[in-house]
Amino acid sequence: MMTMLSEHYGPLEEQLGDLYLPAVARPPIVCLLHGGFWRMPYGREQMTAVAADLAERGFAVWNLEYRRLGARGGGWPGTFDDVVAGVAHLEKVAARGVGLDLRRLTVAGHSAGGQLALWAGGRGVDESPPSTGKRVRIAAVAALAPIADLERAHDLQVGGTAIAELLAGTPQSARTTYRMASPRQLLPLGIPQLLLHGTADDVVPIDISREYARAARLAGDDVELRELDGSGHMEYLDPSSAAHDALCRWLERMTAE
Repeated sequence: MMTMLSEHYGPLEEQLGDLYLPAVARPPIVCLLHGGFWRMPYGREQMTAVAADLAERGFAVWNLEYRRLGARGGGWPGTFDDVVAGVAHLEKVAARGVGLDLRRLTVAGHSAGGQLALWAGGRGVDESPPSTGKRVRIAAVAALAPIADLERAHDLQVGGTAIAELLAGTPQSARTTYRMASPRQLLPLGIPQLLLHGTADDVVPIDISREYARAARLAGDDVELRELDGSGHMEYLDPSSAAHDALCRWLERMTAE
């Protein structure tokens, strides 16, 4: 049995998430970040089935919404600020007496959400007020068909103009922003990472994950790239898929006490 509650982590309409709580003491946490090329109208409902399944498996799940392109403040830096604030909000939840294991937090994201998950893992979370007495720390990242290199993806026209819209420019005109936003530029992240990518993905080329994984290992990171033979881009949203099973097995291994 589980419970689910929705709550805001900020004053804006989009700054909210759904928290799924399993009937276990101090569960590990998975923060989910949906895809959709950072654009409206794609939202956290994409991850609802995955969130419910993970909660049934004993994880606390924070299915996070964030400002997207098409909403006021979406893009750089608003979208990114929301991810940091949303993850840090779990400290306030724990301070209210909700039993969460803030030491075992994995951020998992799909597609554009995979980019945000890797970015958050590299950026870290340092927004909590000291008065909470509890600090959240991103312990690992699972990136599902992620856009792990924004410069490379821009050059390949992944998502059309989405990356240029997100960062308000090209890698040439907004060089500093790309360095700050692209996971590839943040290496090493210093935490374990799982990359799942289908060999038949025709939305985000698997070579982006292959190149990122090679660079991350060279930088000293603990990175596991699982290539899913014949899988496309959207299987991760189906709890009955082999892609989701691969994620669950890794999460269980990473969060085992």
